[in-house]
Amino acid sequence: MDAIVLRSMLKWPDVPAVYGWLKLDRRGSWMIKNVSGRFERIANPAVRDFIGRNYAADAQGRWYFQNGPQRVFVSLDYTPWVYRLDDAGEGLLAHTGAVVRSPVAMLVAAAGALLLEAEMGIGVLLDRDLPAFVERLADPQGRTPERLLEDVARGEEARALLRGVSIRVT
Repeated sequence: MDAIVLRSMLKWPDVPAVYGWLKLDRRGSWMIKNVSGRFERIANPAVRDFIGRNYAADAQGRWYFQNGPQRVFVSLDYTPWVYRLDDAGEGLLAHTGAVVRSPVAMLVAAAGALLLEAEMGIGVLLDRDLPAFVERLADPQGRTPERLLEDVARGEEARALLRGVSIRVT
């Protein structure tokens, strides 16, 4: 968390939490409730970055943004993390810009989404990156990525390689 946030928490420790005003959509956009009660995308990059740097989970597993002394709980459309391919298409980034270092498992959701388990936690792969991500998967047995996913769809567990790192696929 930002130093200014930590200092403000010490200075004003009893500020009530906020609920229902901030959400994370399935594509990794921060959304804030406007005066009409509808959610709109936060477009300001500095605000998005500030939220991302001060985003965490509490002991009960609830995700929040620490806005100075005030904790703003986040409604999640899908998962607490949204992962995407980096600009070079070689690595993964979280919606906060954090680098994903070690994905360990990939789950194929019923709706066709790919969920990745990494050191940060579970996250959904950004839908527009799905084809490029699947192309980068390698199968240790020489199967095509499509064949690997077909096996998983039949309920089999498999292993795949992404950038040389072994990932459990279920």
